[in-house]
Amino acid sequence: MMDPSHQIGWWGQSEADDAAFAVAYLHRLRFTRDAFDVTNPLLSDILITDGDSPARVLVFVDGGVANAWPDLDNRISRYASAYADRMILAGPPCTVAGGEVSKNDWSVFEAVARAIKDTSICRYSYVLVIGGGAVLDTVGFAAATAHRGVRLVRLPTTTLSQADSGVGVKNGINAFGKKNFLGTFAPPWAVINDEVFLSTLSDRDWRCGLSEAVKVALVKSERFFEQIVAGVPRLRKRDHSALRPVIRRSAEIHFRHIVDGGDPFELREGKPLDFGHWSAHKLEEMTNFCLKHGEAVAIGVALDVVYSAMSGLLEWSDVKRILDCLTGLGLAVSHQALADSDVLLEGLESFREHLGGRLTITLLNGVGRPVDVHEIDRPVMIQAADWLRAAAARRAVWHTL
Repeated sequence: MMDPSHQIGWWGQSEADDAAFAVAYLHRLRFTRDAFDVTNPLLSDILITDGDSPARVLVFVDGGVANAWPDLDNRISRYASAYADRMILAGPPCTVAGGEVSKNDWSVFEAVARAIKDTSICRYSYVLVIGGGAVLDTVGFAAATAHRGVRLVRLPTTTLSQADSGVGVKNGINAFGKKNFLGTFAPPWAVINDEVFLSTLSDRDWRCGLSEAVKVALVKSERFFEQIVAGVPRLRKRDHSALRPVIRRSAEIHFRHIVDGGDPFELREGKPLDFGHWSAHKLEEMTNFCLKHGEAVAIGVALDVVYSAMSGLLEWSDVKRILDCLTGLGLAVSHQALADSDVLLEGLESFREHLGGRLTITLLNGVGRPVDVHEIDRPVMIQAADWLRAAAARRAVWHTL
């Protein structure tokens, strides 16, 4: 490659210009209960109006949320009317398909982008998306690419999206059989965690987000992990008073990692918040997304925990604590797809390619003590997967470790 200092400009002189620049973002995270109660001004206060005109807002609602909250459209309309000096709806709320199908189907992304165009949403207007992580990803991707970016307000409605993905700065959809192949880094205008939406989750969706809370505790805070462990019986029984501090702490840790970590757009190799995710993403693909993301993360975390122990990094007593925690929350730590080791291990290269640079996998040297490695002993990883499958078949053999 030619040295830039030797490149010749049109006037015959050598030229080379390099200059670093930074863009300031403000990341807003709010916690509330019943954001669409007309006595709750939080949402309206977050919106910046354009002079004397109220902010224009286009709302997208996850289909699963719409079914669980059949009066939600009316509540949103009443709320907008109550704060008409601050906001005006650009049109009636749009319902979009929920779950991973929204990320697998291009037509969902296209419908969102078309609605943004048809309602003349501009870069000073707002897209408000209400739903689970997959819908937040899809609508967020459309908002980030329409006009090269319109303001996005996320209102996550699942334990997983409130504890993890909804707080992040990533958007994307699945393409060409790969998880999150197309997407952007685009910080949202604001994130509002409204605990009222968690009350209608299925037991399965309730559990899913807890895997991400366990994950972040394992790489960031042993104290937080112990807090989760202490609350396992109540969390399993859907005790909201036990869930509230777990969701809040998980969201705050993710939030602080983004704003204080110095690498919000993941330009460096180490990405501890992706602990357990190299296999989780692959397991989702291998099961045709029958495994939900949170379920796959629980298995991925368990796999890398066992591998950490087999590699001499982690004490087996910690393995027991972690697996007991996951299973106590009602999360499976194994799946028959683990038997297809050749395909599973393809996830290592997919993960490296998706994140860039050298292969970098976060393992544990103890609870709250992450360590990055750049090579994986594949036979040992296969042994770890086999161990998990055998443990599940023998019904929690780790209790005897």
